[in-house]
Amino acid sequence: MRRLMAVHAHPDDESSKGAATTARYVAEGAEVLVVTCTGGERGSVLNPSLDRPEIRADLAAIRLREMAAAREILGVQQRFLGFVDSGMDGEPPEGSFAREPLAKATGSLVEVIKEFRPQVVITYDETGGYPHPDHIKTHQVALAAFEAVAGTPWQIAKLYYFSVFTRDWFHAMHDALTARGIESAMGSVLAGLPAPTLPVTTRIRCDEYFAVRDRALLAHASQVDPATGFMAHPREVERAVWPTEDYSLARSFVPVSLVEDDLFAGVDAIADQKST
Repeated sequence: MRRLMAVHAHPDDESSKGAATTARYVAEGAEVLVVTCTGGERGSVLNPSLDRPEIRADLAAIRLREMAAAREILGVQQRFLGFVDSGMDGEPPEGSFAREPLAKATGSLVEVIKEFRPQVVITYDETGGYPHPDHIKTHQVALAAFEAVAGTPWQIAKLYYFSVFTRDWFHAMHDALTARGIESAMGSVLAGLPAPTLPVTTRIRCDEYFAVRDRALLAHASQVDPATGFMAHPREVERAVWPTEDYSLARSFVPVSLVEDDLFAGVDAIADQKST
């Protein structure tokens, strides 16, 4: 049985980063576990239609319900590690995830790894994908947990970093939209995006599951404005221009041949050898 673990910082991250990939692997029979490090308690309400005092006051509970809905749409299992959102602005407060000792947070993830026994883990690179302290801490914890179980019965075969919605993606989408005479809001985004620092080693074709991804993302109604941002571009353009979600292989205990089209490339062969 293929087992894939995706380690994320907050509810909604699992739906905005790699969701079509996880939906594809679920459809193909893999077990997929989303590990969410925090509850997103200190997030903002990003959907203007829901930005009301009663929503802000109940945001912690709302985000739990949104996560449950997205989990059902994606067909994944999901676990919270139980740490507290650090917030985006200012110094992370005492008791928040970013301030937790690395050994403590890593130990919590290692326990989940021992229970689930994934062959593949996906998470953020050292930048966190963007400079939120919880994303950076999630990277540190996932990498430390991967290293902690190396050489044990719970060793993970491969560790990947997300490489989704990069400068290259925005550039390709912007060019495709303008070439079709469609107004693009992506040009303004491009100016603030850094050039990619990690190579894309793995491209997972998952355009068939973009609709599942979108439904999961919209389940996080407090975090997504359905009329703007990522939800605004025509999906047929995205499917034509960029039908994959992309990853960078960070660590591997199995032989690889790049560029891959399967996160489990090399893993199945090792499993087959062990079973014979």
